[in-house]
Amino acid sequence: MNDLLKREHDIIKVCLLAGKIMLQSGAETYRVEDTMMRIAAAFGVENSHSYMTPTGIIFSVEEPQHITRLIRISDRTTNLHKIDQVNSVSRSVSLGELTMEEAYRALERIEHEQAIYPTWMLILLSAIASGCFLIMFRGIWPDFVPAAVAGGLGFSCFVFMHRVIPVRFFAEFSGALVIGITSVWMVRFGFGHQLDTIIISSVMPLVPGLLITNAIRDLMAGHLISGLSKGAEAFVTSFAIGAGIAFTLSF
Repeated sequence: MNDLLKREHDIIKVCLLAGKIMLQSGAETYRVEDTMMRIAAAFGVENSHSYMTPTGIIFSVEEPQHITRLIRISDRTTNLHKIDQVNSVSRSVSLGELTMEEAYRALERIEHEQAIYPTWMLILLSAIASGCFLIMFRGIWPDFVPAAVAGGLGFSCFVFMHRVIPVRFFAEFSGALVIGITSVWMVRFGFGHQLDTIIISSVMPLVPGLLITNAIRDLMAGHLISGLSKGAEAFVTSFAIGAGIAFTLSF
């Protein structure tokens, strides 16, 4: 019996680690629940239950003994690469290609894996994306560089503030503030022409698009609390971005 209980605890530990990585990386609630239950079923636990919000996961198994565990999610970001890696581990477990110990070690490596793109590359790509958004929004080509500069500086400020000041939504506000100031200066000194288009294009890398999409998908899947929570987080993030721009334009 002790061996069965130990195995049960190990299964829960693997499932919770997989769910934690996916939820922290921006996965939808129903995808996280499905992955955890598939891993448990692959290891012989058919009666498993999971419940989660953006800030926590509750996972329970019924056999051989009813055990329930809770894990806290304190930090959330967007990392589709980690979600794909956890899905690959889940598929390997379902196919019987990985033992429990191998699956747990693979998940630990995924959890501690460093970002695949350096910060300077993310800033550069954000700048290029801002310029491309300007063209997509029917801006003029002379404003491409001002939009790219504003977007790059704003995203740089966002990354820096997110690391230095652990206050939720302050990084988005600061990034939008820098974008607003840079855009106004660009237009005022003759480097830019269409202020509105430059600002709208530059803030696009800060917009929580994946969060909004996941909120809608969770609501459609019946996860009302998670959907409303993610929707509220997306709304507050969007409000922080808008407040940063509005603060700049009010002077």
